[in-house]
Amino acid sequence: MHANADLILGFYQAFNRRDAEAMAACYSRDVQFEDPAFGVLQGDEVRGMWRMLCERALDLQVTVTDIEANDDHGSARWDALYTFTQTGRRVHNVIEAEFAFRQGRISAHHDRFDFWRWSRQALGPPGWLLGWSGFLRDKVRTQARANLTRYLAGSATRP
Repeated sequence: MHANADLILGFYQAFNRRDAEAMAACYSRDVQFEDPAFGVLQGDEVRGMWRMLCERALDLQVTVTDIEANDDHGSARWDALYTFTQTGRRVHNVIEAEFAFRQGRISAHHDRFDFWRWSRQALGPPGWLLGWSGFLRDKVRTQARANLTRYLAGSATRP
């Protein structure tokens, strides 16, 4: 297995253990991340997002398959099973991830998933009715970013 494939596997194994520090160690200092929920994040925002998600996940189960990697790029499919805390609804999200590598670390990470499928599970009827729309996607992204901003502000005061 290529060293970058091992890096991807280790990243998701750490996520399944909710070990955000091990996940953060897989990233370059200036990593860029993007997904439908948070949009584009940079550096410490990315590491903070994973810390927040790991701390708040009560019943998260992560599995990863189809890992491919070479010296520069990689990909994987990962599944997340969890309870969406805002609604108490059970979610099975299927994510396609793409990676870029630099000096043995992940320098870019882009997750793609079917937002409408996710919103139907996480939000129920509102997700079913509006999950296809840019309106709901923007609302979810705004809320996710606000949660991350509050989390990062609070983490500056934590020991």
